[in-house]
Amino acid sequence: FRKAMGKKIPKVMKKEEKNFLAGANKKGITTEVAKEVFSLIEPFAGYAFNKAHSVSYALIAYRGAYLKANYPTEYMTAFLNTYWDNMEKVRSAIAECRRLAIQVLPPDINRSQVNFAIEKEDGSSPAVRFGLAAIKNVGSSPIGCILSARKQGGIFKSIEDFCRRVDLRNINRKVLESLIKAGAFDSLGGRAVLLKSIGRIVSFAQTEQRMKESGQVSMFDLWGQTSSAFVLAPEVKEGEDVSVKQKLDWERELLGVYFSRHPLDSLAQSLRAERSNLTSCGEISADMANETVVTTGMVASVRQAYTRDRRPFIVATIEDLNGGIETIAWPGLYENTKELWQEGNILVVRGLVKVRDGKVQITCQQAQRYQPQDNPSPSEGEGKGEGDRCHLIINLNQTDNAGEDVECLRKVMGILQNYPGQDRVSLSIRGGDESTKLEMPEITINYCPELANELSNILGKGNLKLEQ
Repeated sequence: FRKAMGKKIPKVMKKEEKNFLAGANKKGITTEVAKEVFSLIEPFAGYAFNKAHSVSYALIAYRGAYLKANYPTEYMTAFLNTYWDNMEKVRSAIAECRRLAIQVLPPDINRSQVNFAIEKEDGSSPAVRFGLAAIKNVGSSPIGCILSARKQGGIFKSIEDFCRRVDLRNINRKVLESLIKAGAFDSLGGRAVLLKSIGRIVSFAQTEQRMKESGQVSMFDLWGQTSSAFVLAPEVKEGEDVSVKQKLDWERELLGVYFSRHPLDSLAQSLRAERSNLTSCGEISADMANETVVTTGMVASVRQAYTRDRRPFIVATIEDLNGGIETIAWPGLYENTKELWQEGNILVVRGLVKVRDGKVQITCQQAQRYQPQDNPSPSEGEGKGEGDRCHLIINLNQTDNAGEDVECLRKVMGILQNYPGQDRVSLSIRGGDESTKLEMPEITINYCPELANELSNILGKGNLKLEQ
């Protein structure tokens, strides 16, 4: 009977009613009274909660609401530390922090603790500092020796200082790589430089520890400090670093959130101004089931699947600054919008909110590329519409410094290769009064606002032209 109630099985409940009435009659209770009692039991099976549970949950809910309202930073920090090993929970909690105007600071080898912690500078509002243990592949154990060295000798002044004071024999290479990729070492050097030098860093640190244990004088003791030439790889160029896109990919994988410049940062203001009817990806919840929403976000991941009759459709994750939502484009829509569903594209999606197996999704009804009304780059040419192919012309101005010109071209080519697609691209080389146009048939791109922004940061505004 109890199982039938808990599982809500009508047939079994009907059978048990007969047994209940028969048992009641044996006890001398009339059928009318027994039926009345059973009529009270039956709806109780729909959702039954005993009073002790109800009071406990109500009290916890009240206390939680009070703390969040009056001590929001402390409350959110405690929440993050409760779910530090659940990336989805961490992502949604940080989105809530940003909604509450609580600043969340990136992981930092000189500032972070093992767990999420409150950090307050003089005169500023308290912020939440990302915990080192919450970085994927890191965990609590390896962080202990780093924080112990920092506690004893103060902040690490350089990567050499870090190597001297931290015993890396207890920290494997994967942990160190994850810390670097997540940006925890940004205060000590660029991510590209440190990653290329990771073998030398580990070797150097281990040598220093062995010399300490044997009582030998190290080069640090002789010179007071160490030149980076001893630690950093010789092939690394000064100032070299990875692209913003690569940083974002690493941060999303290892932290679940972005701390480097997000592709939507430059569009956030225009999004708010242009589309007051937009629903943020992070705000879409099960409470909105069967509602139609319009949201704008970046395509973070795409997975192709097939219906039973082998027709392709896609499941994509759309993200904005506040979170992400899974979006399904079924075969009919997908066939007409294939070019849109590429990682890095910023789309406007209209669809129906559905809850499947406890997971909130959007069934996409319409999708198009987001086009700002006031797109700063390119400032000339028309916007690219859904399904259109375009031709991007990049103006490169020659200077008297050939080395700088070559380096500029190298950066431009690197950015273009980060946005593969079907759109044409060509260069217009300007030198004095002459201009030479270079076609590049071997490179095709996926033109989007974030690509234009990255190029404009290097070339300046007005040096991009878009043609249909």
